[in-house]
Amino acid sequence: MALENDTQAPDFELPNQFGEHVRLSEFRGKKPVALVFFPLAFSSTCTSELCQLRDNLALFEDHRVELIGISVDSKATLRAFADKEDYGFNLLADFWPHGAVAKEYGVFLDAKGYANRATFIIDTHGIIRASFITAPGEARSVDSYKAAIAELELAHA
Repeated sequence: MALENDTQAPDFELPNQFGEHVRLSEFRGKKPVALVFFPLAFSSTCTSELCQLRDNLALFEDHRVELIGISVDSKATLRAFADKEDYGFNLLADFWPHGAVAKEYGVFLDAKGYANRATFIIDTHGIIRASFITAPGEARSVDSYKAAIAELELAHA
């Protein structure tokens, strides 16, 4: 079961596509985070979803939201993926222990060995303020991100 809104987001530290370690708690008190779990690099739906985020990066930058993608792929795979698609945001490798962060957030699909398409919008206090999950094979829309960021702003109004 996925974590619910208005709960503390579990802290974690994972390597990004460059091998640099990124810790969720580093953003506390600084900026909100959009945590975007995706199944696998280079798959068609994941590629189109992340390309939409790349093409709408201003949505996150304008609201000072840090965009972070997470998959069970290795950092080398994520580096090749990010380079090929020119992603200007962190992609984190939840590679080993396999899917541990996705499991903490309740979005790991044991039968498939990867995370579901799930997004968590986390405020500057580390609280999940909005989230959405799509059915397997179904892409998330940019409108879902706009609505989630609006919820975040309402929570801090």
